[in-house]
Amino acid sequence: MRGARTTKIMAEKKLKTEAKAKDNKQVQLVYDKAKTYPIAEAIELTKKLSHAKFDASVEVHFHLGIDVKKGEQQVRAAVNLPHGTGKTIKVAAFVAPAKEKEAREAGADYAGGDELIAEIKKTEKTDFQVAVAEPAMMKNLGQIAKILGTRGLMPSPKNDTVTPDPVKAIKELKKGKVSLKNDDTGNVHVAIGKISFTAEHLAQNFNVLLEAVRKAKPASSKGVYLKNVVICSTMGPGIKIAA
Repeated sequence: MRGARTTKIMAEKKLKTEAKAKDNKQVQLVYDKAKTYPIAEAIELTKKLSHAKFDASVEVHFHLGIDVKKGEQQVRAAVNLPHGTGKTIKVAAFVAPAKEKEAREAGADYAGGDELIAEIKKTEKTDFQVAVAEPAMMKNLGQIAKILGTRGLMPSPKNDTVTPDPVKAIKELKKGKVSLKNDDTGNVHVAIGKISFTAEHLAQNFNVLLEAVRKAKPASSKGVYLKNVVICSTMGPGIKIAA
């Protein structure tokens, strides 16, 4: 009996493997890495070509026609993705004592002023992904500017993380607001969700992001601005989007 059961299990596994291989082959037949796809098709392919054993992130990469050596052509923006990113981010709020309680109630993982700054200065630990600050706190942050700056955590008015309303900023960040900026090669990389998201939600997030990138075009940037737009899953192939 055990032998028969083992044989049955092995046969079932073989059928599943063959079926998966067949599906992969069919996907490969319609996927052309040199082709550009409408966003709906690109998302469908991204989901089909994701074979990670975890809920992979879906990322969009923009190659921009900007001169990264010119300060006025740096691209910076903040955008509220309607369906979030699927990631839980930790937020640090640098606020006056009177606003610490409100900041924590809004979702801040860390909230404080001089004491929080002193702790980071001493330990150099930054167990958070985004920092928000009241304008009056910025002069105090000079003590840890090198620590925050080298890790991309320095609050900035350009992405709405320096604000007189930190509570609002914290709530938006927790709901899925993301900051974007170009790297030194003129590329912008942003996660727009997870493979488990519906295709519709991923498309809506993408369209909102695309509009934000377009609006962030520097006035002095000439020629083609959106040179290349690619979507992919974690460890998945890049699929060009007709944007």
